[in-house]
Amino acid sequence: MIEWNVYNQHCPTRLVLDRIADKWTVLTVGALAEETKRFGELRRELDGISQKMLTQTLRGLERDGLVSRQVYPTVPPKVEYSLTSLGKTLIELLEGIRNWSESNIEHVIEAQQAYDEQATQ
Repeated sequence: MIEWNVYNQHCPTRLVLDRIADKWTVLTVGALAEETKRFGELRRELDGISQKMLTQTLRGLERDGLVSRQVYPTVPPKVEYSLTSLGKTLIELLEGIRNWSESNIEHVIEAQQAYDEQATQ
């Protein structure tokens, strides 16, 4: 069995870490955690994401086996996105990151302000 080591620069696990540590991945997985959604629904829910970035994020998640893309042969085409069973294993982890961010943002802002004040002196 291969021993993966994320601290090794050549280890492919770094590519996965890069994907799941991305803010748009965190938010996209969160948006898909409860239900299947269409592209437009995701775009409205993920305030501030561009069409290009959402497309890139969804394609990367699909390539990594985390999101499933279902195309229906209708006019206009209907496309839905949902988490795969592998993608669902990320929900709790990424919700924890989101919750930590929301719970600690005030402390982070205070630390940033203190740092910036000290850096300008």
